[in-house]
Amino acid sequence: MPDPQQPTRRRLLQAAAAGLLVAGTPIAMPRKAWAENSPIRRRVPASGASVAAIGMGTWITFNVGSDPEARAQRTDVLRAFFEAGGEMIDSSPMYGSSEAVVGHALDEIGGPPSLFAASKVWTPDGNATAEQVAQSERRWGIDRMDLMQVHNLVAWEAHLEHLLEMREAGRIRHVGITTSHGRRHADIERIMRDWPIDFVQASYSLANREAERRLLPLAEEHGIGFIANRPFQGGRLIDRVKRQPFPGWAAEAGLTNWADYLLKFLIAHPAVTCAIPATSRVDHMRENMTALRGPLPDEPLRRRMADHVRGL
Repeated sequence: MPDPQQPTRRRLLQAAAAGLLVAGTPIAMPRKAWAENSPIRRRVPASGASVAAIGMGTWITFNVGSDPEARAQRTDVLRAFFEAGGEMIDSSPMYGSSEAVVGHALDEIGGPPSLFAASKVWTPDGNATAEQVAQSERRWGIDRMDLMQVHNLVAWEAHLEHLLEMREAGRIRHVGITTSHGRRHADIERIMRDWPIDFVQASYSLANREAERRLLPLAEEHGIGFIANRPFQGGRLIDRVKRQPFPGWAAEAGLTNWADYLLKFLIAHPAVTCAIPATSRVDHMRENMTALRGPLPDEPLRRRMADHVRGL
């Protein structure tokens, strides 16, 4: 385990940036910028890179095998994502054919330079880290991953050691860990305190706000980017709210649809770097990406948004 007393790359970068930006805070935009429809971006605290605040997950939705019609449809989804300003795509070898389908779509589109490629290491063999990173790069058809994460903490200590070495050697840009469904938060917290990781990914939605108790404050405290997975609770949350009329007060506040509502609630939190909803439909992708533009809710509005959804 890294010596917590030794300076890490993240700590040095945080110290250098301390006078310029509070880690994880939204990049402030004047009203004129909103009017010009500028995309909402977040800085990655550890590296100073920036990324569009709405990304794309691929769990289930891109696991379509070699079916040519399904692959073509997913290519259209990915094209709509990039056209709307999206950058971060998150996948995993756990997701069946999803990585290969992403790679096929990227090849069809022409490999957009704005891509922020995020995948995961998911094997109990702690010595197979580099092999799995190389496998993901081959499937995506890219030379280097922007982010490699230890998926659901499988053999996490060995994988983190190898991934941190690969980061220092320039083989990957960022290192992270993931969990889902609210599992193993105590282990996640310990790693966030003791290891020089760049990202943590966990479930966070208007129906599951457990991450707000400890993970999000720790991300702010330690300068760690936070990726919100399952923002629609696997579709259950957005299906539920879409059965209700969209509230007039939300429209007056600049929110345009339920996807915009649910996602803006998340990315308005100062510790959230990116939310990664998954979809297999172009129209739903376009709805999701409306959350990348327009004003973000302030804290009183977020409370009203949460109360309204709780009462549905």
